[in-house]
Amino acid sequence: MRIRVINPNTSASMTATIASSAEAAAAPDTVIEAVTPTMGPVSIEGHYDEALAVPGVLTEVARGVAEGADGFVLACFGDPGMDAAREIAAGRPVIGIAQAAMYVAALSARGFAVVTTLSRTAGRAWDLARAYGLGDRCKEVLACEVPVLAVDTAEDMVADLAREALTHDGVEAIVLGCAGMAEMAARVTAETGAPVIDGVGAGVGLVETMVRIGVGGCARGEYATPLPKTYTGLMEPFTVA
Repeated sequence: MRIRVINPNTSASMTATIASSAEAAAAPDTVIEAVTPTMGPVSIEGHYDEALAVPGVLTEVARGVAEGADGFVLACFGDPGMDAAREIAAGRPVIGIAQAAMYVAALSARGFAVVTTLSRTAGRAWDLARAYGLGDRCKEVLACEVPVLAVDTAEDMVADLAREALTHDGVEAIVLGCAGMAEMAARVTAETGAPVIDGVGAGVGLVETMVRIGVGGCARGEYATPLPKTYTGLMEPFTVA
């Protein structure tokens, strides 16, 4: 099985972190292809960044389909372009790490909190929890106020916020709200005694499960192949024949 794990930003160092976590979670017979888009923002810290990350994500999904990938993980907590990616994935599973982490947290506990990077991204986390039907299970979104590209220096703050969140009513598990936090899950779990979910590992595991039991992504209705259409200007390469 080959899973393409797409880092929607263009930071190669973050792709390396993501690759390490994905490989640690993958089964021995799963090949992880961690890729960095050739276009897009160097980090994703708001709606503008997220919107401009989507063309790079879609390019990597299309390339993965052509090269025989069995499924895709979108390794940014905003799940940028996930619905559009499903339209061009030719029936292959596409899972974003926020969706994966929140669903696994909901299977693990009655309520969870998200620990994220900047408070300006908290609204997006709440929106996704509601969109995934988990608005009542997500109890808190806490930010360590460290930029995405410096999040590897914030492990102590992430652990402290996780401990704080677990003192709040209904919080029984922690979701790490950034792909750059992926390698912190084991330490924070050990220090808190609570389930701490890294979306990269959760996404890889869910894609593996879907592929192994023969459940692909839907390729009809809303997720059918995009209608043929001409795109102009910078978007011309995305024209659908």
